[in-house]
Amino acid sequence: MAKQTAKKEAGLKGVSAAERALAVLTAFRRGDGALSLAELAERTGLVKSTILRLALSLQQYRLLARLPDGSYRLDAETLRLGTAYQQAFRLSDHVMPVLEQLAAKTGETTSFYVRNGDERLCLFRVESTNRIRMTVQPGDTRPMDKSAIAQTLRRYESGLPGADDELPLFTSGITDPHAAALAMPVFGIGDSLIGALAISGPVSRLTTARAEQIKGALVEAATKLTLACGGTLWSGTAKGTRKRSNATA
Repeated sequence: MAKQTAKKEAGLKGVSAAERALAVLTAFRRGDGALSLAELAERTGLVKSTILRLALSLQQYRLLARLPDGSYRLDAETLRLGTAYQQAFRLSDHVMPVLEQLAAKTGETTSFYVRNGDERLCLFRVESTNRIRMTVQPGDTRPMDKSAIAQTLRRYESGLPGADDELPLFTSGITDPHAAALAMPVFGIGDSLIGALAISGPVSRLTTARAEQIKGALVEAATKLTLACGGTLWSGTAKGTRKRSNATA
C-alpha cells in the first residue's frame, strides 16, 4: 500500500496557483518590513495583476497584510506557523539523514557537534564502514582546541562566515595525532549557529588530497541542513566551496 501511494504521489504535479501564492510569501527576506507591489513583481517574476489577486487570498488567511500605502507585509498567521514549526522541530530528524547520506557518499565517519561551555559535545554520529575509524560516540565531549570542529564552533557562534572565510575548515593531528577532520557551520532561524557538521577519519586516509575530493559533499550537506533548520545561505555556499584551511598539527 505504501509503495502504491508513493508511486501515485510521484506522478502528481503541484498546483500552479498555490505555487504562485507561495512565491509571493517566500519573496520576503530577513530584514524586510514591507514590500511594494513593484518589489514583489521583481522578486517573483509575476505580473502585478496576478500578485494583487493572490494577495487577496493571502490576506483572507492572515498570511499577508496590505498597508495604507499599498505595500505588503507578512501577517500574524506566519508567526503562528513559525511557532508551530519550532515546537514540532526535532533536530535529530534533520541531522541524522544528512549524516547517513554524507557517510555513505564519502565512506568516512560523520558527526554533528555543539558547543558546551569549554567543551564540544558530539550530539549525533554515523560511523564509517571502514575497520579503521575513530572511537568518539554521541554524548562524548572533547576540548575546544584548534581542531576544525572546535574552530568552527568558536568562530561562527557570533554570526555568518565573512566573504574571505575559508570553508570547510580542515585540520590533521590536532587533538589526536592520528585523526583528521573537515568541518562546516550549520545555522538556524535568525542565522544563529546550531552546530558543526563534520567528517572525520584517520590521517592515513583523510589526507589533504582526500579532503579536497570530499569537501564539496560536506558543503552541500551543511547547506541542506542549514535550510532545513530555517537558516539562510551566506555568500559563497550557493556558488560552491571556498578554499580549504591548511591548518595542521
